[in-house]
Amino acid sequence: MDTQLVIALLASILANSAPLVIASVGETITERAGVINLSLDGSILLAAMTGFAVAFVTSSLLLGFLAAMVVGALVALIVAVASIELRQDQVAVGFVLTLLCADLSSFLGNPFVRKPGPAVGHLPIPLLDRIPVLGPIFFDQNPVVYLSLLSIIICWLWIFKTRPGLILQGIGERPAAAFVRGANVRLLRYAYVLVGGALVGFAGAGYSLSVKLGWSYHHTYGLGWIALAIVIFGGWDPLRAAMGAYLFGALGSLGSILQGVVPGVPTQVFQAAPFALMIVVLLLVSSQGLERFLTLFPPPIRRRLSGALRVAPPAALGTAFEQE
Repeated sequence: MDTQLVIALLASILANSAPLVIASVGETITERAGVINLSLDGSILLAAMTGFAVAFVTSSLLLGFLAAMVVGALVALIVAVASIELRQDQVAVGFVLTLLCADLSSFLGNPFVRKPGPAVGHLPIPLLDRIPVLGPIFFDQNPVVYLSLLSIIICWLWIFKTRPGLILQGIGERPAAAFVRGANVRLLRYAYVLVGGALVGFAGAGYSLSVKLGWSYHHTYGLGWIALAIVIFGGWDPLRAAMGAYLFGALGSLGSILQGVVPGVPTQVFQAAPFALMIVVLLLVSSQGLERFLTLFPPPIRRRLSGALRVAPPAALGTAFEQE
């Protein structure tokens, strides 16, 4: 394969995966705080519609993204209130919100279906975009891609290299212990859920204004469920979650390439392949699937792979905390 073609393919994967990366980072933050926002698929749909509609009406991309972030944060706030204040089942609340937001996006977005609108422009970074190989891939992109890369770095540094990040891990793992040490568990959970929801909203607008331009019925086709799966696949680590998002993007791009190489195979096979392969990956990283997979390797390699692949959710994920 030609070098320029490979570079263009990698740049395309980076651009197409940017909203998924941001959504995965947002949900990683939320779940690190001990709350499951299962409304992601509906929230992204509603945010994608809102972002495009506001940008279309006002001719302002900035207002479109801000409106989408507000929508994502508001949906996350409902999840937070239901779980923190009312102590309701987070999974059930998330499912209901997913269905509600999906229907709202279809109803409210009907006037904007298949209308041409504003789009995020190309913005190469001077000098850096001329670096051989790396320049065209990382620095000859649009602002959504740059923000997705920044979100990975900032989130990883915040969680693993700062004292507030250590407290964040504490309220997701042992909230009672974090409370004894002075952390306001309820307030922090609210804050992180809102931040995560705002990032999810940004991802929705990023999709309709940058990747798949415009708005149509079920425009983001399961992007939220994939983001939730990627958070698990990434072991609640923003860097590993980003790798999962790029893997999904690469599988989608590979499907598009193979569709031209093998024209006899139905197109639905290539469209469904990334979703099926993500399910296989999740089965491999589950406890039983991982044990069976590791038995295929010699003991020294098995121990290293076990440490790298074995993941566990935050201990207090999905549980209510009664702050007295």
